[in-house]
Amino acid sequence: MAVVRCMYGASSSRQNAAPFQVTVRDDNCIVVSLEESDVVSSSFVYVVKITGESKNYFFQFEEFNSTLPSPVVFNASYHGLYYIVTLMVVNSNMVSKPVRSITVLTKPFPISSVSIYDYKPSPETGVLFEIQYPEKYNVFTRVNISYWEGKDYRTMLYKDFFKGKTVFNHWLPGICYSNITFQLVSEATFNKSTLVEYSGVRHEPKQHRTVPYPPRNISVQIVHMNKNNWEEHSGNFPEESFMGPQDVIGQDKLTHFSNDPTEIPSANTSYAWPDYYYNSTDYTTTSQPYWWTNEADSSESEDEFVNVVPSEYESTSTASMSGKLTPETPSFLPVQMVLSWLPPKPPTAFDGFHINIEREENSTEFLTVGEDTHEFIAELKEPGKYKLSVTTFSSSGSCEIRRSQSAKTLSFYISPTGEWIEELTEKPQHVSVTVLSSTTALMSWTSSQDSSSNNMIVSVVSLTCQKQKESQRLEKHYCTEVNSSNSIIENLVPGAQCQVVIYLRKGPLVGPPSDPVTFAIVPTGIKDLMLYPLGPTAVILSWNRPYLGVCKKYVVEMFYFNPSTMTSEWTTYYEIAATVSLTASVKIPNLLPAWYYNFRVTMVTWGDPELSCCDSSTISYITAPVSPEIISVEYFNHLLYVSWTYGDDGTDLSHSRMLHWMVIAEGKKKIKKSVTRNVMTAVLSLPPGDIYNLSVTACTERGSNTSTPQIVKLEPAPPKSLFAVNKTQTSVTLLWVEEGVADFFEVFCQQAGSGQETKLQEPVTVSSHVVTISSLLPATSYNCSVTTFSHNSPSVPTFIAVSTMVTEMNPNIVVISVLAILSILLIGLLLVTLVVLRRKHLQMARECGAGTFVNFASLERDGKLPYNWRRSVFAFLTLLPSCLWTDYLLAFYINPW
Repeated sequence: MAVVRCMYGASSSRQNAAPFQVTVRDDNCIVVSLEESDVVSSSFVYVVKITGESKNYFFQFEEFNSTLPSPVVFNASYHGLYYIVTLMVVNSNMVSKPVRSITVLTKPFPISSVSIYDYKPSPETGVLFEIQYPEKYNVFTRVNISYWEGKDYRTMLYKDFFKGKTVFNHWLPGICYSNITFQLVSEATFNKSTLVEYSGVRHEPKQHRTVPYPPRNISVQIVHMNKNNWEEHSGNFPEESFMGPQDVIGQDKLTHFSNDPTEIPSANTSYAWPDYYYNSTDYTTTSQPYWWTNEADSSESEDEFVNVVPSEYESTSTASMSGKLTPETPSFLPVQMVLSWLPPKPPTAFDGFHINIEREENSTEFLTVGEDTHEFIAELKEPGKYKLSVTTFSSSGSCEIRRSQSAKTLSFYISPTGEWIEELTEKPQHVSVTVLSSTTALMSWTSSQDSSSNNMIVSVVSLTCQKQKESQRLEKHYCTEVNSSNSIIENLVPGAQCQVVIYLRKGPLVGPPSDPVTFAIVPTGIKDLMLYPLGPTAVILSWNRPYLGVCKKYVVEMFYFNPSTMTSEWTTYYEIAATVSLTASVKIPNLLPAWYYNFRVTMVTWGDPELSCCDSSTISYITAPVSPEIISVEYFNHLLYVSWTYGDDGTDLSHSRMLHWMVIAEGKKKIKKSVTRNVMTAVLSLPPGDIYNLSVTACTERGSNTSTPQIVKLEPAPPKSLFAVNKTQTSVTLLWVEEGVADFFEVFCQQAGSGQETKLQEPVTVSSHVVTISSLLPATSYNCSVTTFSHNSPSVPTFIAVSTMVTEMNPNIVVISVLAILSILLIGLLLVTLVVLRRKHLQMARECGAGTFVNFASLERDGKLPYNWRRSVFAFLTLLPSCLWTDYLLAFYINPW
């Protein structure tokens, strides 16, 4: 078992006188001693058990025979915590038995520093205590506060400390509290007995004086003095002050001194008392203002101000003061000022009063009177505006001097003619503001005195200007308080919020302010609201503000049909802080495509409630649709089937501004078809043979969006109704009907039944739908085909079988041919005739014998007859004897003669 040792030699206090002794030393060590009465047998083991912290500690005494073992020392971790120390005996059988238990309490850590402040809501009776102490391993229940209240010693236990701070609000005003000390107190109850331990005092003792209460019922009276009395009084004391001889003056002395006006706070100033220190022994006589004392100071009048008790004020203790000064205006008669007050409310400890007299805000007289003086008299020999204040001071004891707050500041005015104008105490009532236009407003109020413009001051200040950074201010005129005597406020800025206060004025005196009234000018609203689309789901709004105007922010609202809530209403989308820039813009994303929106931008001012303008600054817009997506294109039987999708699965077109779909196929011809928005398929009749740029456009009232175009290429169609319209022996004219789009036609004719050795004819390319194929053989059959070509793609060919005509002769050739044939026939006939008559006339031929007979048949058979002889019958006849051919001619009834 471990034994924690502490340093020996530290002082200790014994908390139990039993044979089993436990003491707590100043260094927070617990010392446990074993006495002879506690020893049962030296063979036993003696163990100390200490509880109190998060775990238990066990310590064993050293083995001993005749001499008792040394004490066990435990270093306690916590200060101000109670510990239970138990003595246990362990026999030879290892059975432990508690013998005795003692409870001890350690001392808490002392407080390291103390601060005392005035309790601002009530500095006369309240103070704020702030203490600092070690927080770790330090336990306490209350704080003991000890101090001297004047000559009485006080002490009390206080426990309402929060984070080391508490407010003590029952001290007496004006009392010097000295030797203030704080101790942490730790308490514990065990077995119906209470243990208490106090920490030591390590901080410096403090002292503090509470603020005394101010005097009550302060009043002033002005008594006019006639000329004779003033001259007689002046003649009695020509070289001395206005107080009179020393032996006539009362026993109490009046001390006066002049301070710089900046060191004397006015009645409306909150005093920070620790900054002012006053001690009656430090008050000395200083030079007086020119309006208070004589011009020449004599050495005989060292004490110029003293307490005096005139006969008319014997019932009260009075301090009398007068002064003599060569007047600047001979017609002004001095007046007597009587200042009176009552002591502060009890129980207030005070030692006198301070009187502060200020004239024209450039000369100040600061005087001190005793605590029994409640009236002050002085002669005022100069006209002007005066301010008086009386405060209580407390200076007894070792604490610093404290002055009360000024309960009331009195103001009055002495005119050069001696007229006394009392302080104005009335403030304007029922102040209201009527806004006449965006730049002017009218003030109205009620009061018992004349409400003309010469008897009031209107103070205007802009609240909006004060809320803006100087670099972001949109107005300049009323950023600082502006005073005027006109009930009409001009040069206001639209949208500004102003605060106005009215003061009543009587001569140079100004009364208390009225209750501040806040009013706001309605802003004029924005102008030039523009909308710039950024796509189907986003737009940019841009606008300008008027040059003369101010606002806190711009509120961007939009009106649309919400498909989630199935309602249409104005909702605020964005708020933009206003700046000095004349132009502002905002991007509005996440809009619904093909949807109707109405946007509104209003100017909002500061104030409660906020003013805004204007609902007329609106702009409507229909967002563009998103682009459709073509998912299917099929061409069948000269018809193109198109399908597309729009948006995602959750897109609802029932409330959108989608009008229709426009399906466009653009090739050499542009084909359009409008489809209702509820249908997403279309059928187009497209001419074959062309390449089309196919797209689907979603159309709204103000915009559209087109899908990604798709290229659709249609194969050309073969010609139909192919005819052979003209045939000759060597040519054929073909005619057909063109279908769809074609760039050109290719015509090819091949002789029917021809083999490979047959020479093929070259194809003919034409751009029209009629062609003539020439260079054909007559009376020949051909197989012809016509193929359509479009965008270098051929169609299926169309076939036709044609035949050329038989050869036809020329008419001249026909006549010649007929004549030739006739001649041949005639010649043949003649030959036959000759053969027939040959024998019959053979004899005749012999008889004739004059000529030579030519055997035409033999000549012809032998091939010896000349070719040119065949051309003419007469050529043959000439070869015959004349008697013979004349007979032949006569046989044919031809008369050769």
